[in-house]
Amino acid sequence: MRLADRAGFPWRAPTVPGGVEPIAPPEKLGAHYDTDWARTFPARLARTVLLEAAVRPLARAVADPDRRGYDRLADLEGPVIFAANHHSHVDAGLLLSSLPEPWRYKVFTGAAADYFFTNRVGAALSALALGAIPIERSEVTRRSADQAAALIADGWSMVIFPEGGRSPDGWGQRFRGGAAYLSIRGRVPVVPVHIEGTGRILAKGSKALRPGRTRVTFGRPLRPGPDESSRRFAARLEAEVAALAEEVASDWYRARRRAHAGASTALTGPEIGAWRRAWALGDRRSRRSRSRGRSWPTV
Repeated sequence: MRLADRAGFPWRAPTVPGGVEPIAPPEKLGAHYDTDWARTFPARLARTVLLEAAVRPLARAVADPDRRGYDRLADLEGPVIFAANHHSHVDAGLLLSSLPEPWRYKVFTGAAADYFFTNRVGAALSALALGAIPIERSEVTRRSADQAAALIADGWSMVIFPEGGRSPDGWGQRFRGGAAYLSIRGRVPVVPVHIEGTGRILAKGSKALRPGRTRVTFGRPLRPGPDESSRRFAARLEAEVAALAEEVASDWYRARRRAHAGASTALTGPEIGAWRRAWALGDRRSRRSRSRGRSWPTV
């Protein structure tokens, strides 16, 4: 017998017969990136060390966070979904380092598949540092939804930014239905979170990091109604985050009164031209700054 036969030749892949369409190799990046390894014990240990030794001190130095609303989570148990507004790449690290200890070490982040998982290095860093899984921004695909739902069923909590991306102009964007859908599917509560100040530290399109002050406010947990659709629940979640923004800009009592009356200022801002939106944002910032010593909490 020839040496080649004993060694299990051929060493290279077989050729494809002429006229036959070759099978495309399976995708390994984007929404198809496998993040199971990021929840093994070594990866979780590395992430915990990274969070406590690097992320939290960095958040303290760069963002100087004022964290509020922990009392609203006192009676909450089990896995939950933390849904926050989104204005900066600083948001994920700041929120993860702000989570109370029952959830801080068993949480994953829903991250944009077309941004964080486009190459092997970036995908691996995102999965390790943020515990991220790839989520399609255009729509909640079956693969993304099944993976997130399976982790929630296994006792993992989730951090998600329902806007689907960072603010392009300082105002918020409409909440998509992913967080609401997963809450309904997994029968877990959603904790609305408002993050203020990160857009001034590192806005979308900016490469300059400017340290400043931030505030992370946790709201009361929300649960979907018996027959509530994910669209309606997402709108209710967005309204609750808007109420938290009012709370940051004024005080709890006035914010709750406005929320009860349905008068909270929308996160998305006025439906007018771009230059008028920027003008309105600047005017609101200056008024809030004069009256409260803080700017309008859109970032």
